[in-house]
Amino acid sequence: MILTSFDNVCRMACILYKSVILFMGKEERRMEIETLKRSHLKRNIIIGVVVVAIISAIILNFTRARYRTSYSVPLINGTINYSAADLNILAITVDGEEVDTIPTGNYELTEESYCEVNGVRDDSVELSYDMDSQMLTVTPMTTKGTKCYLYFDVDNSMTIQELIASKNIDNSRNGAITGTLTTNTTGTVYSVADDWGTSYVYAGAPTDNWVQFAGYYWRIIRINGDGSIRLIYNGTSTATTGTSTQIQTSAYNSTYNDNAYVGYMYGSIGASSYSATHANNTDSTIKGILDSWYKTNIVDKGHSDKVSTEAGFCNDRKTQSGVISGYGTTGYGTNATGYAPAGRLMSNGRYKSSQAPSLKCSQIGNDMFTVSGSSKGNHKLTYPIGLITSDEVVLAGGFGGSSNSSYYLHTGQDYWTMSPHCFNGSWANVFNVNSGGNLYGNLVSYSFGVRPVINLKADVRIEGEGTATQPYQVVES
Repeated sequence: MILTSFDNVCRMACILYKSVILFMGKEERRMEIETLKRSHLKRNIIIGVVVVAIISAIILNFTRARYRTSYSVPLINGTINYSAADLNILAITVDGEEVDTIPTGNYELTEESYCEVNGVRDDSVELSYDMDSQMLTVTPMTTKGTKCYLYFDVDNSMTIQELIASKNIDNSRNGAITGTLTTNTTGTVYSVADDWGTSYVYAGAPTDNWVQFAGYYWRIIRINGDGSIRLIYNGTSTATTGTSTQIQTSAYNSTYNDNAYVGYMYGSIGASSYSATHANNTDSTIKGILDSWYKTNIVDKGHSDKVSTEAGFCNDRKTQSGVISGYGTTGYGTNATGYAPAGRLMSNGRYKSSQAPSLKCSQIGNDMFTVSGSSKGNHKLTYPIGLITSDEVVLAGGFGGSSNSSYYLHTGQDYWTMSPHCFNGSWANVFNVNSGGNLYGNLVSYSFGVRPVINLKADVRIEGEGTATQPYQVVES
């Protein structure tokens, strides 16, 4: 459909009409006797035919203009200072083919779209189109007669809620766990209560929890109760085993002779109280490594706007009796102490046959590590990055005391969690995942793999299949 100025056509038609009247008037004076013999009706018919023919010729001429397709659409109020009729949409392209109308349904306006002002492309003009309201936004625009080219592609992106809705939801892991999980669980997530609602956990050997973000591959651990997506680093390829699945090896803490060193951050060494020991004043060795990596690879490369600053990381330092025979609950100095993460998996130094992992942080105010801008947790983080917990490992298919090389967290390497195990009177111990996929408490000064964990924001849109060959990717807005 071609949009021309109707007012201009009408003005031209009126001028032509007057010219014809004048011409006919002269003819009448010259042939007055003959004209009197003719009916006025015939004269009016001739005039009408002439005017219609001229108008048709004008329209036909416009149809031979350079642009084959023009289209007018509603505009968002307040974005431009002229009416919709002043904006011409030329060449609407959908999936590479030129069409006559803007598509409806699951399409998005692409970055190829642009506008011309006075015949010159102007890339400062920003275009967006809302498929639901069918409203076009053009900003900033002050020139009438702007001509725009719109390119549309199928929009295959989804929200996090739509991702959850596409899965089979199983609640069988929201309670006691009695062994490893090794089966292919593609298409299934497991609902488990957390501090903010319900988490949807990936477990076993799924093939649909791959994400590509910030130039790296990640695996989805779970969709948190606040809707954010928790990811664990997998490297620059989709290899699932080997050192490429971690950023480096490191001690958790380079020193180990105090209860304080089970902390992701810690307080005073040799203190005589739990609160002073587990205050969050000093970074652990591994926290410093993660912060540096995040700064270089997420912040400096412009990806931090997609990372949640609300979701936190639980370094559960609540003490618990009965974990190992003779260990108490004081939690300071060199007193032998058991910690709650081990208590959920162990009794009297042995792993339980029925283990009870939890996604609820025992002491949110002190042990839920969050950045200063978060509405949750302790606000002690410099950057929103941490490590996986022992509870998440068990929920994912690991099991304290049993090897498992057939679940997605197995890498054939030893790597750290951030869950305290115990202080045995001489050494601080934190859980790690060992090369066989088993959970084990180890001395914090050992050098194991570092696998960053981050959370993507709840409002991101993703596209892809979640497979290693077609991983989910964050849609850039």
